[in-house]
Amino acid sequence: MVAVNLSFIGTKPTGLATYAIRLIPELSLPELDLFASRSFPVQNLSHCTYHDVPADMTPEQGKAGHWRRLRWTQFQFPRQVAQVDELRSRSPIKDLPLLFSPIPEAPLFTPYRFIVVMHDLIPLRFPGRTAPLTYYFRYWVPQVLKQATHILCNSTATATDVQQFYGISAKKLTPIPLAYDADHFRVLESDRLSAPEFQPDRPYFFYIGRHDPYKNLQRVIAAFAALPDRSDCDLWIAGADDPRYTPLLKAQAKELGFADRVKFLDYVSYQALPLLLNRAIGLVYPSLWEGFGLPLLEAMACGTPVITSNLSSLPEVAGDAALLVNPYQEAEITQAMQQLLTEEASRSDLRRAGLHRASQFSWAKTGKWTTAVLQDYL
Repeated sequence: MVAVNLSFIGTKPTGLATYAIRLIPELSLPELDLFASRSFPVQNLSHCTYHDVPADMTPEQGKAGHWRRLRWTQFQFPRQVAQVDELRSRSPIKDLPLLFSPIPEAPLFTPYRFIVVMHDLIPLRFPGRTAPLTYYFRYWVPQVLKQATHILCNSTATATDVQQFYGISAKKLTPIPLAYDADHFRVLESDRLSAPEFQPDRPYFFYIGRHDPYKNLQRVIAAFAALPDRSDCDLWIAGADDPRYTPLLKAQAKELGFADRVKFLDYVSYQALPLLLNRAIGLVYPSLWEGFGLPLLEAMACGTPVITSNLSSLPEVAGDAALLVNPYQEAEITQAMQQLLTEEASRSDLRRAGLHRASQFSWAKTGKWTTAVLQDYL
């Protein structure tokens, strides 16, 4: 039996939740017990048994949801697992269910073996003196990783970070790349592109993600403002508004005199993303660090050229199918944007290369490799 902790999935899935939602149907395991709220889509999961958990433990509830989930994971989750297996108290340790968490959370100081997934160490690479996640990654996550039976990482870059920051042996780590929904993210027909939703007045560069400083949006806006001729394009920024950072970004665009050319879309539904990507001149994603960089694959699968960083996992994902820039150099970002604006041949080459690169990733492969690791410990 494998008990999967999906308590972090809410009604507005972003990166980590999307990963779990796409991975679970691909896990070929005979006894897969899912502990999730009703937000988790359980359709067509006949190989799984569903167990309901409270719905107020997701990132959508902010810090309060995070702390509720941590308490639930430590105390209620192991109790629910034990209830599922009535013989648990009489079974030898080796026969206890294996716990699997798609994020680095697990019940500590229990007899249960568990495998967790590490996606990035951003809170340690970009620490904040008052940021709860920095302290969480500094003091709590090391305990989870120390007690874990095995650790999956979403890239070689993340596995390297786990070794360097926590001193975890490479033998305990398995990098498994993520993927994208090929049925959802694809090149759209021309009639779909003419749909009225999000109809642009001008061509636009596109960004999707959080507004945190490490996402490098300040430099993206500055690079856009430095384009030689901005009269023919806009910059669209999708991602939930963050009261800590979004007002600063809007103020920057206003100060540079481009408030009407930098459009903040707030949270964009999963259904709307393929349309927005298909219409874009290119995805601009020069993050200072990423554990994987799922938007790159989604954009390339839509035939959208990609500008991204030459740091962390992003070259692993992009390969030679994107324009790689030093994210600390605004001039390089500007030059890459100008290249996409003015060089049709470059856009065409990147489109072909991106489609080929994206085709090399699939959730079936991710699920197959993840299943193999889990089976090794059953």
